[in-house]
Amino acid sequence: MSIYVGNLNYEVSQEDLSEVFAEYGKVKRVHLPTDRETGRKRGFGFVEMETDEQETEAINNLDGAEWMGRTLRVNKARPRESSS
Repeated sequence: MSIYVGNLNYEVSQEDLSEVFAEYGKVKRVHLPTDRETGRKRGFGFVEMETDEQETEAINNLDGAEWMGRTLRVNKARPRESSS
């Protein structure tokens, strides 16, 4: 499972996001997509944690939280829909 984190400050780094989620367990991976043309971060990211319980706790505690001047949107990531 993966966690979707939306409404991120464009200045946030993978390390910043990892530190916040580490309060709820072991972070396995952080991904911050960037725009192909500009290289600028897109304002959202994905976090994978060690267990489903840690992910659920992080979602429950961080959804709606104020961080770096933004109100976070945190929920379970939905699988990518095929573009066919």
